[in-house]
Amino acid sequence: MASLQEQLLKAGMVDKKKAKQISQEKRKQAKVAKGTGAVIVDEGKEAAKRALAEKAERDREMNRLRQAEADKKAIHAQIIQLITLNKIDRRDGEVAYQFTDGKKIKKLYVDALLQTQLIKGVIALVKLKEGYELVPAAIADKIKQRDETVVLVHNTKPVNDAVEEDDPYAAYQIPNDLMW
Repeated sequence: MASLQEQLLKAGMVDKKKAKQISQEKRKQAKVAKGTGAVIVDEGKEAAKRALAEKAERDREMNRLRQAEADKKAIHAQIIQLITLNKIDRRDGEVAYQFTDGKKIKKLYVDALLQTQLIKGVIALVKLKEGYELVPAAIADKIKQRDETVVLVHNTKPVNDAVEEDDPYAAYQIPNDLMW
């Protein structure tokens, strides 16, 4: 197999004089590089390496964003599954329980037992898509670990029935079933 230079000579694309001149220039460059210890840098190869590195970095960033989006969807699906599997039936509610959702005051009808359980923190109120559901406190804790904004009402502070000695309003008891 002939070299590229010989093939070009046979095809008539380059004459002998031009081929000899190119080979002399190559030898001079090699000799200069060898003598000075400098490496001949091919700018095209360097640009290609930089382009590959930039593409790899963009691909890594895109993969990271896709993975974050997939994780977010998986967490949302887990929350929906926890709520739908553990929601408490509240069909026969006659007592209006009012709560806040963001800046709006909402109303949910529950029975007296569910109302006392909500007040004591035995159950919690969570948001499911556009509606609201009641779930046990243990499930509400699991949901809070995934996304705190879904749990709207979860009374974890124990109701303090003890009266402080210097309380000026100690004689005025507030009923537990006070509705606002």
